[in-house]
Amino acid sequence: MYQVYPRSFADSDGDGIGDLRGILHRLDHLVELGVDAVWLSPVYASPQDDNGYDISDYQAVDPVFGTLDDLDELIAALHEHGIKLVMDLVVNHTSDEHPWFVESRDPTSPKRDWYWWRPPRAGLAAGAPGAEPTNWGSFFSGSVWELDETSGEYYLHLFSRKQPDLNWENEEVRQAVYAMMRWWLDRGVDGFRMDVVNVLSKDTSLPDGPVHGGVWADGSASYICGPRIHDFLAEMHRAVFAGRPERLLTVGEMPGVTIDQARVFTDPARAEVDMVFQFEHVGLDHGPGGKFDVRPLRLADLKASFGRWQAGLADIGWNSLYWDNHDQPRIVSRFGDDGHFRRESATMLATVLHLHRGTPFVYQGEELGMTNAHFTRLDQYRDIETLRHVEASGSLAGVAERGRDNARTPMQWSSDPNAGFSTGTPWIDVNENFGIINAAAERADPESVFHHYRRLIALRHDDPVVALGDFTMLLPDHEHVYAFTRSWDGVTLTVLGNFSGSLQDVVLDHDPGELILSNYSAPATTLRPWEARVHRHVG
Repeated sequence: MYQVYPRSFADSDGDGIGDLRGILHRLDHLVELGVDAVWLSPVYASPQDDNGYDISDYQAVDPVFGTLDDLDELIAALHEHGIKLVMDLVVNHTSDEHPWFVESRDPTSPKRDWYWWRPPRAGLAAGAPGAEPTNWGSFFSGSVWELDETSGEYYLHLFSRKQPDLNWENEEVRQAVYAMMRWWLDRGVDGFRMDVVNVLSKDTSLPDGPVHGGVWADGSASYICGPRIHDFLAEMHRAVFAGRPERLLTVGEMPGVTIDQARVFTDPARAEVDMVFQFEHVGLDHGPGGKFDVRPLRLADLKASFGRWQAGLADIGWNSLYWDNHDQPRIVSRFGDDGHFRRESATMLATVLHLHRGTPFVYQGEELGMTNAHFTRLDQYRDIETLRHVEASGSLAGVAERGRDNARTPMQWSSDPNAGFSTGTPWIDVNENFGIINAAAERADPESVFHHYRRLIALRHDDPVVALGDFTMLLPDHEHVYAFTRSWDGVTLTVLGNFSGSLQDVVLDHDPGELILSNYSAPATTLRPWEARVHRHVG
C-alpha cells in the first residue's frame, strides 16, 4: 500500500497545492515502485481546517484538488496498471460547514440528534467556567465542547471545534453513511481506510474522566472502542460490503487499540475490518507529556512491541506495517540517521519493517528517504495540532522532531525549483535538502533508497515466505540489532538490522543461508553501521 497525501504530492496547475491531475501525471513513479494499492487521503469538499479531514460534502471533490471526473480518471488509470484505490473515510465527524451540521444547529431540526448536543452542566450557565457537559480534553488541545451561543448548548468535537462528532447512536446517521460508502464503491473505489474508526461509539452517559494534570481530563475510556463499536462495524460490513463480487479492503485506524481487541476487529469470521492501524510502536519515544515530550527509542521496547503484535495476530487477524504516514514524522529522522547514514538507515528501517508478517504501507517520500523538515520558526508550520499545542504550551519544544508537518512538506521530485512539486508557491515550505534527495536522483541511482524499496516489494511478491511465513524474534535483548526469522514450507528467511552507527557482532544459533538482500554492496563478517541483511535457507 502506498499513501498519497494529495495536497503535497504533485501540483498540476501551479496554485501551490497538489491535486488529482498531479497524481495522474506521476503514476509512472508508483508503477515502477511496484505498489499494489494506493491509499488516497481525503479529497472531499472541505474548508480545510484539518487539511481535508473536516468534510463538508462526502460526494464531491474539493475544487482545490480537481473534479469528480478527475477522480474517475485516476481510478481508471490505476486500475489499468493493476493498482487498487482505497479512499480515506472520515465518519466520526464532519465539518461544521456540512449541511447536516448546519441544519442540526436548529434545536427543532430532525437532524439535531445527528450530533452530540448537550446543555451546560447542571447549575451552571452556558459559557461559565466549568459549564461544559463533561471535563474531557480534545486531541487538539482545549475542551471537546464548543458553545453555540444561539441555542445555549454545546456540541462535542473530539478534534477541532470545526469537526463536530456524528452521533452514531442515531440509525439515520448510520444509514446515510452506508449509502455514501456504497456510492463510492459503485464508482470503482476498492475500499476504505477509516479514520479513527474505533471512536464512533461513545458511552451515552458521557461521564467525566480522570484529570492527569492540566485543566482537561482524559475521556478516552468513554469512546475508545466504545460499547457498540463492534455492532456498528459489523452492521457497516453487512450494509456496504457483503455480497459484492469485487475484492475490497477495509483498514481501521484505531488509536489505543489493544492486541486482544485487534484480534476481534480483524477476525474474518466476524466480518468487521480487514486490518487495523495501531499506535503502540509510534508512541515508544513519547514521554509523560505526550508526543512532543521527546524521548530516545529503546530498541528492546520496539522489538517487544512488534513481537507482541506479530504473535497476537499470528492465527487470527492481520497486521498493518508502517513507519510513516501523514500524522507521523519521517522515520529516517526519528529512528535512523538522516545525516551521513541517511541511505543506510532508511533502507535498514525499510527492510526490517517489510519483512514482518502483515501488509506494509509506504508513505509518499519514504521510498526516497525524505527527512524531517527541520523547521525553526513557528510561521513555517501549518498543522492545526502543532499550532494549538504551541498556543496552549507556549513552547516549540519537540515540534521540530514530532510535528505532523514533517510528513506534509512537498514531495521532492527533482532538483528543479520547488523540488518539481509546483511552478507556484507551495502551500508549505519545501525541505531544503531537495537538491540532494529527490525522485529523479533516486531513480537514477541503482543503490538508492528507492530501488531498495523496489527490491523489498518484489521480494514480497515473489517469495511466499514473506507474506505467509511464521515469525520468530531473535536476540530480543540486544541493544542495537533487530533480528528475526520468517519460515514457510521449508524456507527460512533470517533478517538482521543494525539500529546503530557502529559495528555490531552477531552470533546466531543457526545457519542463515544465502544472502539475498542487503543495503551494502560487499559482504562482511560484522554488521556495519545501519546495515540490513536478509538471508534465505532452504531445508
